[in-house]
Amino acid sequence: MTRTGTGTVPHASLRIGPVTLRNRIVFPAHLTNFSVDGTVTDRHIAYYEARARGGASMIVTEEHTVHPSDRPYEKLIRGWDPDVLAGYRRLTDAVRRHGTRILAQLNHNGAQGTSMYTGRPLWAPSPEPDPLFREVPRAMTESDIAELVAGYADVARRCAEGGFDGVEIQCSQASVLRAFLAPATNRRTDRYGGDLAGRARLLLEIVSAVRRAVGRDRVVGVRLTGHDGTEGGVGLDDAVQVARMLEASGDVDYLNTSVGVATETLHLIEAPMSTPHGYSLFVPDAIRAAVSLPVVGVGRFTRPEQVGAALADGVCDLVGAVRAQIADPEFANKTLSARDDEIRPCIGCNQECIGRVGLNRPIACAVNPHAGYESDCPSEAAVPQRVLVVGGGPAGLQAASSAAAQGHSVTLLERNRCTGGQIREAAAAPHRAELLGAVTHLDAECRRRGVDIRTDVTADAATLRAFAPDVVVVATGARPHRPAWAGSSARVSDVRDVLTGRTAPSGRVLVVDDLGFHQATSVAELSADRGCTVTVCTPGMLVGQDLGLTLELDGWLRRAHDKRIERLTGVAIGGVVDLPDGAEVTLVHHATGEQTTLTVDAVVVATHQEPVDELWRELAGAGTSVIRVGDAVTPRRLHAAIVEGDQAARDLAPTPSARGA
Repeated sequence: MTRTGTGTVPHASLRIGPVTLRNRIVFPAHLTNFSVDGTVTDRHIAYYEARARGGASMIVTEEHTVHPSDRPYEKLIRGWDPDVLAGYRRLTDAVRRHGTRILAQLNHNGAQGTSMYTGRPLWAPSPEPDPLFREVPRAMTESDIAELVAGYADVARRCAEGGFDGVEIQCSQASVLRAFLAPATNRRTDRYGGDLAGRARLLLEIVSAVRRAVGRDRVVGVRLTGHDGTEGGVGLDDAVQVARMLEASGDVDYLNTSVGVATETLHLIEAPMSTPHGYSLFVPDAIRAAVSLPVVGVGRFTRPEQVGAALADGVCDLVGAVRAQIADPEFANKTLSARDDEIRPCIGCNQECIGRVGLNRPIACAVNPHAGYESDCPSEAAVPQRVLVVGGGPAGLQAASSAAAQGHSVTLLERNRCTGGQIREAAAAPHRAELLGAVTHLDAECRRRGVDIRTDVTADAATLRAFAPDVVVVATGARPHRPAWAGSSARVSDVRDVLTGRTAPSGRVLVVDDLGFHQATSVAELSADRGCTVTVCTPGMLVGQDLGLTLELDGWLRRAHDKRIERLTGVAIGGVVDLPDGAEVTLVHHATGEQTTLTVDAVVVATHQEPVDELWRELAGAGTSVIRVGDAVTPRRLHAAIVEGDQAARDLAPTPSARGA
């Protein structure tokens, strides 16, 4: 084929195999945890249909396992089970009615899983345990291999019967096929091991079997890892050679790409906001230069200009954007119609799309309250009301925006010069600037929807009465809690004081991490960047231990090492005594009770907060129709604020009540 990517644009169509894609924006495969009993659910259908309606030219669903030996997590679609067929048909009908092509990803995870659900040994090319799961797999026999090949073909045939336009074979971040390609996990001496041709044999046999199963009127693609970041893993040179083999087979219509492996280098797959946009484009660039098949590029695409640049530069033929379309299902339509400013931006926080899935919960999104709940979107209000929102943090902004979208007349009062609340504060930290997009987007969306935003206004009951609202939404946030051990020490401040510039610690700084998240690590890095000698202590096993769920722990640990930030774990603060030139801090070791002292110039505390709820209590006591949302209810993370703000708009009612108790 003629290489069509060089100089192309996002709205250009592209033919892959037997089908034509209407544009160059793809919604690639990713876990949702929506499956129940191994089948497709209504949540799947609403979720994928929203992205089809939003303009994606091709959707590749989450993986469908091809064999009963593979069940690495609970909510996996069992492609080998005939009971999936009815759900397949409902899903494909819903997506294809919007002009979007839909493919199913086929996979077997091999040793990157657990036998807990199946009670059967894991399958792998060699008995090499995965470093995360640490379970020794059984080396596959040639009989097992034949059974696996047949499984791929059988599931591909079922997908075609269920209305899918084709299938994508995963040979990337979590796949037994990638394990066969990698020398470190394939130590076989038979025809499925040895040199690259031997290690690629199974992949090529499966591709051939799948093509025979679906015929030439269905798409067959392969998602190929280009750099898994592990010693003895699959590197770029190997990936390029395998890409050439796949093209030479004549059975593959396109190649998708990835980096990382879903255990040891998971942070490379769904890279957090500290990772540059387009970080993995070297892989599709190299593969596209080696083959004439269409190539999908991925790499944290969140803005239309990034999509356009990758296509214009000829790095890839198609752009895969997962998190951007989770955050805004209309990402493709808005990109193609030059409505860039209306896009709800993915901020790369990974808190709900990755963190929730890691906890065996259905996928969600920190900035999109409807992600995973697409069938439950609000309608226009039957009785428009005068709504007064107090507080312009994320909860207040979302409440105002959602209420205005439903037809209410909304005024928002914010006591600071700018809206944004604690998100604006947190965005001042190193590697956290993209957080700001969550609230700047909401601010702009409020203004587009006619919300009257008034800043530098301190609201009290008398002020609110002057507006004569039908309903008040109180989103007054939270204030720092001062721990008892801090007493009256002048050397102790809160992380928010540092992030806002109210205090600027110098010299020897101790940061206390009681939360295990970004609050402490952000201030530690900020202080180190300003030349301080920084120590972080925590009662937990790791400083910033919850960063593991959002794939940010590795990056933090590397930066902490580079910035010489000392970390003390398993210790609590026993007390602080101010000295003429600093403070003496007593540390108590949890396990032993041993006490040590540390002399520092400043102590910065990352601990829980307290709701600012006095206004809500006053209004509720006076019989005002009032709702409180976000941290004013109880302090939590961004997603809770966004969801509660949106829910407040749905809950608006003309009768007096005090919700949020």
